[in-house]
Amino acid sequence: MPSQRPDPRLQPPPAVFEITAGFEKAGFEVWCVGGAVRDALLGHPHLDWDFATNATPDQVRTAFGRKRTIPVGIAFGTVGVLDSAGVLHEVTTFRHDVRTDGRHAEVEFGASLDEDLARRDFTINAVAYSATTGEIRDPFGGRADLERRVLRAVGDAPQRMREDRLRALRGIRFAARFGFEIEAATWKAICESAPYLTRLSGERVRQELEKTMDQVQAPSKALGLWRESGAARALVPELDGAGEESRRATDCAARPGLPRRPGRRLTRLAVLLSDAAPDAVESAAMRLRFSKHDTQWLAGIIGSWHRLDAIIAGKTVAGTPDAASVRRWIALIGRTQLGAFFRLASARWSDRRANGLERGVPSAAAVRSLYRRSLRAALTEPVDLRDLAVDGDDLRKAGVTPGPRLGKMLSALLDQVLDDPALNTRDQLLVAAKHLVERGA
Repeated sequence: MPSQRPDPRLQPPPAVFEITAGFEKAGFEVWCVGGAVRDALLGHPHLDWDFATNATPDQVRTAFGRKRTIPVGIAFGTVGVLDSAGVLHEVTTFRHDVRTDGRHAEVEFGASLDEDLARRDFTINAVAYSATTGEIRDPFGGRADLERRVLRAVGDAPQRMREDRLRALRGIRFAARFGFEIEAATWKAICESAPYLTRLSGERVRQELEKTMDQVQAPSKALGLWRESGAARALVPELDGAGEESRRATDCAARPGLPRRPGRRLTRLAVLLSDAAPDAVESAAMRLRFSKHDTQWLAGIIGSWHRLDAIIAGKTVAGTPDAASVRRWIALIGRTQLGAFFRLASARWSDRRANGLERGVPSAAAVRSLYRRSLRAALTEPVDLRDLAVDGDDLRKAGVTPGPRLGKMLSALLDQVLDDPALNTRDQLLVAAKHLVERGA
């Protein structure tokens, strides 16, 4: 129902009034819609204020001029309008769906605001606000659902899911992000939608996973709902087969005090997939259209975790690991992957401790100490073939035959240096290489 009583939680920035004034001066109706209104009513900050209007895309571009508008989605009625600070705001013409294939809708303009709100996914996203009058248009009870902390589809829940299969994943993310319960009919529709989620592109599924990792404080809740609904089984079987520990550990991956680069998102994804074999991780990442770099990053970190989890945990629990062992771990993990490995390991071990599995798990203090030691060693000691005082050219000049044997020789020399960094001089390594040749190594 309309409400003209000003809501103190709705305090849009000056840019919203600036754009609203531009529309009203041109004689058009305009409303703030979407996530900014929802988040403001929840008391959460939100920077992306978007609009809905009865102006067509061409009329929007005429009202604000070509220099201030960007045709970000003309076919769907969306134009980007730049405010005076150069910030882009999406403006979408009131519309209703003509037909949809479950992902892409054909829309028709000329609808009213209430018709436009009726095509939205959930009631909490179907609330409009007038910056000029303070009126709130809420035909589907979105504010009441915000107060009750309930996620409910607009109108007929199965129909909303059929219109856009991505809504099932969005609903799970919203519920986990805000700590809402999913209304029974909406949850039933999400579960019934699961077998059809394969119509979504790998890129869309990846983006939804990334948003979950970015926006949800405790991703394990969302990931649990993925599994319960059947979405994980349909989209990423590797997630469906993941253990409870790996899902819970995603909540630990960004806790204060842990190294954060290259970011919470990819770290949490690595933690989530850390039960899967590296080749399965690589396959899943490729299906989800991860970049080649991120695919290799995920598979590499998880491979190191599988090889070293029990070894590092065991030695750290038993006492202070010796320097040679630390160097060997760094050599296996890779100098540039060191921080990421400890993020993953810290998350998994933290979850084990939190769930009464302290036996065989290093303490948080021991892990921090080991991480600091490893960083110092990685920066100051030879742990990589490139750190050796000799290279392939030196060995060839010393009589080592080029080919695979050369690479094996360099690896054998690094193995000796990992045990005793003092051996890393050109003269000593050439002598060691000569001995290896004599032994037929």
